[in-house]
Amino acid sequence: MTTGLRHRVPAPLLFVAGAISMYAGAALAVGLFDRLAPAAVAVLRLVGAAIVLLAWRRPGSTAWRGRRLARAVAFGLATACMNLAFYEAIARLPLGTAVAVEFCGPVAVAALSSRRPRDVAAVVLAAVGVGLIADVRWSGSPSGVLWALAAAALWAAYIVLGKRVAGAGNGLDDMAVGFAVAATVLLPVLLLDGIAGLAALADPLVLLVAVGVGVLSSVVPYVLDQLVLRRVGQARFAVLLALLPATATVVGLVGLAQVPGPAEAAGIVAVIAAVALRSRDGDEPVPAGP
Repeated sequence: MTTGLRHRVPAPLLFVAGAISMYAGAALAVGLFDRLAPAAVAVLRLVGAAIVLLAWRRPGSTAWRGRRLARAVAFGLATACMNLAFYEAIARLPLGTAVAVEFCGPVAVAALSSRRPRDVAAVVLAAVGVGLIADVRWSGSPSGVLWALAAAALWAAYIVLGKRVAGAGNGLDDMAVGFAVAATVLLPVLLLDGIAGLAALADPLVLLVAVGVGVLSSVVPYVLDQLVLRRVGQARFAVLLALLPATATVVGLVGLAQVPGPAEAAGIVAVIAAVALRSRDGDEPVPAGP
């Protein structure tokens, strides 16, 4: 994107474009679940993103040593495990529902750093939203709810570690290194499906789609988030995050024909309200999730 065009496009539109890219990638990943286990798809996404980032950024030798490497690897593994849990969740739950439950992570991180009444109210709203969703979904897919909650906890870890990586001033390079190492560590997950999985991995179309998922769900949203953060600052970015569960619900409705019921829709709205309500004075940027 050229500098002139980048500044002409309103920041909220850039953010929404990143969100659509992220969840379009997730919807594309759902299409791979017939061929591979969700965990294997998550690893392929990570591999695809790592290949693209390494080719683009080409991190120097200092990125592969010492504390910087350890920080990048911790961030990469947190990201990989978050994506794995998220894909296991969306294999069992509608996309918008899984994203709403997962938002407990960033809401909790924001609330734990503050004792302001609006932050407490945000946690209560998020809890009510998740309670409504869980009440609808527990009987049909308790494992889906548990995977979504695991993704929420891992998103919280991702935020904390992501701040450290970003604060060191080499975010994209360290992200490339972290993704590459995490992808290497988790490669055995690709063998979960046995012979059927190996046959699927030999299909060039499957590999191409996996790279596409990595670009759509990881590379594009991260880069656009950085552009938005430079233009709108931390407070407005925190409000924009409330668009993510709504965007995921729309993508799930249009791309996967997943229609939320009344109680489930009310739960998603409650989570969106919680994200918008959480206090924004002095907020740190919250990295986008899966």
